[in-house]
Amino acid sequence: MARVPEFFARSEPNPQAPPDVKELMDKTASKSGFLPNVFSALSHRPDEFRSFFNYHDALMNSESLLTKAEKEMIVVATSAINDCLYCVVAHGAILRIRAKDTTLSERVATDYKRAGLSKRHEAILDFATKVASRANEVDENDFEPLYEVGLGENEIWEIGAITAFFAMSNRLAGFAKILPNSEFYSLGR
Repeated sequence: MARVPEFFARSEPNPQAPPDVKELMDKTASKSGFLPNVFSALSHRPDEFRSFFNYHDALMNSESLLTKAEKEMIVVATSAINDCLYCVVAHGAILRIRAKDTTLSERVATDYKRAGLSKRHEAILDFATKVASRANEVDENDFEPLYEVGLGENEIWEIGAITAFFAMSNRLAGFAKILPNSEFYSLGR
């Protein structure tokens, strides 16, 4: 008989989580009205929880020439390539809110090339999706379209770092079978 690890598809937070982890979960649940399942899953590994959310926040909440909606667009497009249901749905909801567009996340996840995006957004997603699927093939020709739409080295790094971070996140959610909370489906509609 096959055994399944205890962490598999865990959706309940760790009742013995350290105070700082509990505090972040409480703050998140209070702000959003529910606790996203990724918090519950990672709360069972406090050191990883802290590292994950510190890096997440450094990438996604830092001041930048990339808007918060553009950052979410990167997550949705690259998570779709990686077949990550959790991140497509969860970050799709955040994208709808940040972009104030009720259908953008579905268009980006399905086919960003036909989503009616600006030249800037297409350039960002062309680069991000190449990093997501063929990072070792990125060369000097991949940077020019980003410079042409006004992005600099810091923003190019951010696109690559967001893509790489969420590739790791996609794989964690995938193997641990972390499913999106039902609340995400209606957010931003």
